[in-house]
Amino acid sequence: MKKAIGYGVLFGVMLAFAAASIALLGERLAGLPLVPFRLFDGMARILPGAAITLGIDAIVAVIRALRLGPTDTTAKLAEQTLAVIQFLGLGALLGGLLAVVGRRDAGGLRKAGYLAGAALFILMMLVEAFLGFLAVGPILTTAWLAALSFGWGAALAWVLRRALAGAGQPEGKAVSRRAFLYLVGGGLLTVSVGSIGLASWLRKEPESALVDSGEEVLDIADTSGPAASPSQEILAARSEAAPGTRPELTTNKDFYRIDINTRPPQVDGGPWRLKLEGLVRTPLSLTLDELRAMPTVSQVVTMQCISNPIGGDLTSTSRWTGVRFKDVLDRAGLLREAQAITIKSADGFYETVRMEDAMDERTLLVFAMNGVPLPVEHGFPLRIYIPNRYGMKQPKWIESMEVVDQWLPGYWVSRGWSEEALVNATSVVDAVFYVNTTTVVDGEAAQAAQDGTVPVGGIAWAGSRGISRVEVQVDDGPWIEAVLRTPPLSPLTWVQWRYDWQRQAGRHTFRVRAYDGAGLLQATTSRPVRPDGATGVHELTVNL
Repeated sequence: MKKAIGYGVLFGVMLAFAAASIALLGERLAGLPLVPFRLFDGMARILPGAAITLGIDAIVAVIRALRLGPTDTTAKLAEQTLAVIQFLGLGALLGGLLAVVGRRDAGGLRKAGYLAGAALFILMMLVEAFLGFLAVGPILTTAWLAALSFGWGAALAWVLRRALAGAGQPEGKAVSRRAFLYLVGGGLLTVSVGSIGLASWLRKEPESALVDSGEEVLDIADTSGPAASPSQEILAARSEAAPGTRPELTTNKDFYRIDINTRPPQVDGGPWRLKLEGLVRTPLSLTLDELRAMPTVSQVVTMQCISNPIGGDLTSTSRWTGVRFKDVLDRAGLLREAQAITIKSADGFYETVRMEDAMDERTLLVFAMNGVPLPVEHGFPLRIYIPNRYGMKQPKWIESMEVVDQWLPGYWVSRGWSEEALVNATSVVDAVFYVNTTTVVDGEAAQAAQDGTVPVGGIAWAGSRGISRVEVQVDDGPWIEAVLRTPPLSPLTWVQWRYDWQRQAGRHTFRVRAYDGAGLLQATTSRPVRPDGATGVHELTVNL
């Protein structure tokens, strides 16, 4: 029996991997469901918030401890890997069950294979109905999932029947049985590798099909409104940032991405409409071109994920362009009972915006990022920006809105996270920079090395409250005020700070703390990210 179950698990996994590879090819060719990822996304939607948070925390902790790379991209890769492992585990489970059936009743194995395929088909159809069918529609999706599921079940039953039939044969038959196993394994490997290779060859960046991305521009040109940037002349007169400090503006490619999907949803901007209904005088259905034709606002903003640990990299700064949310609401005409706006996204995400946030002149419905249309992974065709809120409150891939008479909990709020998600003041040590004079470096670094000073730098941020002071502590010494590189790019962005320290050889720890625009010190007590965002003092230890 153990040998039979072993065969079932082995072939269940191999056939599940082949099915996943074919599903990947189907996604590349026609936008069909990529079964392992869709199953994982469906599971993530129904798990309790505490379980999801535990998984997120574990992934982030491993990434940071092992320094595996940028948290967002590495975490997405981890999620995708887990999705494949989960699907292979499902294949192993069904394969083992089929092997038990086949060992007891070889004649019923074919029927059991179809039943296993039916179980997989029903599961995936429930997932698609729950998540919402993709652009290919329910008919093609149903046909595709039926072919994959029943094909997998029938193939598994056939392979197991042949393998189990030889399990009790004399030893002389072992070679033919082994040859059969090699033949099946080689065939499935060929199908898998071939499908993955062809899918990779067909792969296109999402923007190429849906977005004319143009050339990204990292500057503050044409900003406007209450969060407009200072003039180029004023910014050029500021002090220099310490070498190694993160750039003031983040490229679109490097801008952090956190969402509830293994893959970003693909929304076709042509037929897309923004629907606004509910407690309004005139319900709206606006095309992307109609939104772009409205008076636009560009402003440079810093955004951060509520799951960002102290000193983490889930924070970025970009120039957003869009229309004031207030202008769209005024165009619809709010009724007196209106208190909030619920927002629904193409990926099933939902959130509620309080009326005071919606009417803020700085709250934008964003359709461009750093001078180009929103990249798919950052919310094409439309996302929202709300000052002073963490990213969990700011939906991407927006499809519809409804003005309602009461505040309702959003996706993450209903899973135990903060109702308000107001940003906490935070500060980070990005770099402690020292080189010896024999190293080929830029002029400032060479001068610092000659003078024996160590430029220390980083960023501080408190939303629109701004930063009034940053202090640095070396080891257990006194807190000393750093130099702020002010004004920042806008009232909504982080500010870079710098402290030039007289070098002392040895191992040293540098800590930083910030005061917001009202002079209030950031929370220095260490607190985890859930539910209201992390607090504490960041430190960096180096050998000099």
